[in-house]
Amino acid sequence: MDFTAAQLKAYDGSDESKPIYLSVKGTVYDVTSGKSFYGPGGPYAVFAGRECARALAKMTKEESECTADVDDLSEKEATTLADWEKKFQAKYPVVGRLV
Repeated sequence: MDFTAAQLKAYDGSDESKPIYLSVKGTVYDVTSGKSFYGPGGPYAVFAGRECARALAKMTKEESECTADVDDLSEKEATTLADWEKKFQAKYPVVGRLV
């Protein structure tokens, strides 16, 4: 399934009848099983319903860093992002792509 950023935002955990999704480098994951982390009030709630590749790479929870802009990452940040991608791939089902 393809999602626009606006469509993805609807899966931010604010509607309990919907799953919680987030995107990493355009791959959308269902992180509902991690609701305590990604749901409202959770420590990583800022990522829910958003593309969060840059924020993960930079190890920040700043909403302004929740973007797909990863062109200027340092080598260390790129490695950090790759590690996060592996974790998401191993733990959460892929439900679509951010377009």
